[in-house]
Amino acid sequence: MKQREVKRMPEDEKIYEVVEIATNTGKIRRGVNETTKAIEREKAKLVVIAKDVSPEVITMHLPPLCDEKKVPYVYVPSREELGSATGINVPVSALAITDEGDAKSTIEKLKKSHIVEEKQDKGTPEGEKKQVEEKKEPETPVEKPPKEGKKKEPPKEVEKKE
Repeated sequence: MKQREVKRMPEDEKIYEVVEIATNTGKIRRGVNETTKAIEREKAKLVVIAKDVSPEVITMHLPPLCDEKKVPYVYVPSREELGSATGINVPVSALAITDEGDAKSTIEKLKKSHIVEEKQDKGTPEGEKKQVEEKKEPETPVEKPPKEGKKKEPPKEVEKKE
């Protein structure tokens, strides 16, 4: 199988560096399932997702989940390099940094430089459109018709023979 060559940007190097530091001095969760659980349990500080995941549907749910839980996330070009940055020789599709360790200041710098995507609150001056809430009519309770079926008859008394 021929591997495609992935162009690395300086930002990618910084992200891989953050992952290496967090692996050595903090805590990470590798894999899509572990990453999803870390986000849902609100333990993830930063989520890193590989772009070369195939099929894409494997990691497609992570950005909306991160947005919902207000967890910053970032994309890197290669699963293989993401795995190497965590110290294993296995490709990693996604990971969550749960304890930054010594990488905390570097992560903050990445957030300020807007390399890391963060979800802004709705209605902020950054130009987010306000969500229009749909007016819903209150639901009226619907009475259920009585169940029809076999009616239970009381047990028959058995006569005793003497």
